[in-house]
Amino acid sequence: MSLYEFDREEYARGFDVICGADEAGRGPLAGPVFAAAVILPREEEIEGLNDSKKLTEKRREKLYDEIVSRAVSWSVQRVDAEEIDRINILQASLLAMKRAIEALSPTPDMAYIDGNRTPELELIPAQAVVKGDGRSACIAAASILAKVSRDRYMLELHRQYPMYGFDKHKGYPTRLHYEMLGRYGVSPVHRKSFLKNLREHLEKSHG
Repeated sequence: MSLYEFDREEYARGFDVICGADEAGRGPLAGPVFAAAVILPREEEIEGLNDSKKLTEKRREKLYDEIVSRAVSWSVQRVDAEEIDRINILQASLLAMKRAIEALSPTPDMAYIDGNRTPELELIPAQAVVKGDGRSACIAAASILAKVSRDRYMLELHRQYPMYGFDKHKGYPTRLHYEMLGRYGVSPVHRKSFLKNLREHLEKSHG
């Protein structure tokens, strides 16, 4: 089944407007979690649309521009590190998706969410779709918008905190990132709740 077949089958069930939602950035040690929601045109296809993880950075950037120009509606939202620490990463991811979906116009009459959990939405039914970014066109589009938006934001953070190498690892827990944490300590954009075992990890990595 192609990505568009999934969406067409859902429209055939009688829905007027469906959207897909996905997040990017659950695993990093720094920066926000981003989420996007997208309503695609019913009769058009965007060539090359796919799960963001299966695309090169260059291809994602090109598709990003095409999605935002051709989508019926789209929204990208984020939840910053401070709020992630306060409510935990799962709740932060769901909150970002909730904000993205509820910012769409027209209001969808069904939201498809990548993964196995759905945010609590006002008046909009939602359905979780496991590995949805590889099954549904609107979820795949959302995965691209979320990923590209977050990567661009991490480049902004790199300009503010160049010592951490955010331009290279985008905040993910790489060896370079841990080395820079050991050298420079924790920045205001790091997720403190993700770094509780930082000292232990640094001691192990230094043998």
